[in-house]
Amino acid sequence: MHDQTIRLALQRHWDASDASDFETEHDIYHDDAVLDYPQSGERIRGRRNIQQSRTLQPNKKRFTVRRMIGSGDLWVTEFVLTYDGIPSYTVSIMEFRDGLVAHETQYFADRFDPAPSRAHLVERT
Repeated sequence: MHDQTIRLALQRHWDASDASDFETEHDIYHDDAVLDYPQSGERIRGRRNIQQSRTLQPNKKRFTVRRMIGSGDLWVTEFVLTYDGIPSYTVSIMEFRDGLVAHETQYFADRFDPAPSRAHLVERT
């Protein structure tokens, strides 16, 4: 599959995620897709189970994509996932098979205060 086609599918996926459009959000997954959350030790098998797990999430969610990078069958998206107004910096690694996601791993990180020892070296974003 052409990289531009996958990039467009990813943009559609993240836009649907932000809009809580659970059907469109999950069009990108194979029926037998696997989703891993290493930090919580969870693995969800199957597109419908992935979709249901997200549908059952009670928090108000917003997705802000910072960047998408990849080619061929491996794509990484960095985004801010905001749950009820609290941001979590997230990385999604998606492995494609035949144009659909076969495996996704998501990592989450909370904000932290910058270290005073390096304040003179950094640019605040």
